[in-house]
Amino acid sequence: MIDDTDFTGRRVLVVGGSSGIGNGIAHAFKARGAAVAVWGTRASAGDYDPADGSDLSGLAYAQVDVGDPDAIEAAPAPFDTLDVLVLCQGTVVYKRGEFERPGWDRVMAVNLDSLMHCARRFKPALTASRGSVIIVSSISGLSANIGNPAYAASKAGAISLTKTLGQAWAPEGVRVNGLAPGLVETKLTKVTTESPERLAGALAAIPQRRMGTPADMAGAALFLASPLAAYVTGHTLVVDGGLSL
Repeated sequence: MIDDTDFTGRRVLVVGGSSGIGNGIAHAFKARGAAVAVWGTRASAGDYDPADGSDLSGLAYAQVDVGDPDAIEAAPAPFDTLDVLVLCQGTVVYKRGEFERPGWDRVMAVNLDSLMHCARRFKPALTASRGSVIIVSSISGLSANIGNPAYAASKAGAISLTKTLGQAWAPEGVRVNGLAPGLVETKLTKVTTESPERLAGALAAIPQRRMGTPADMAGAALFLASPLAAYVTGHTLVVDGGLSL
């Protein structure tokens, strides 16, 4: 029996794969036979704390500041070929910092601008392999996000970019899709997960009554990159336990 989620021999790059959702996705592809590289913000793999959900064992690692378009262009390609590009980079500024220019500019540069810069950088390799792109956005892109205008706007832009690139690149054999997580315990959601009162309120709003896990997001990513989703293009799959309902 053919396993459609067997990625043996495939090459996968997970931008933002050093921790949290991206790290879970990276290990899911690795467990299914892929050679996986990740881009992160710190100088070396040893600079990450496992307590923050970082496990870089068995993954190639490179430091790339994706908020800088020139750094994206200058970074060495992790492989000679590329089959799957997962764009999971993201940042957020709390305490209303996104209402000011430095916070707004940084969040938009990392969460939205870099998606296009990374996708464009690896488009030739993905075209050659008839590969796929997975853009990780958020359900925050579907509604308002109190106190975080740049985060919400950038995620809405990511969903729109998924549609537009999906349409533009499909004739060349490159499928572009996305997934929109709900509440997942990561470094970016500690403001909620480390507050018992906030967490209780958040869980009460989720029909499944639990937070999502990086493994939940990884399952969706594997599907979108696999032959099971061969006729899925430009779609963002909501993976939120029903929170956005």
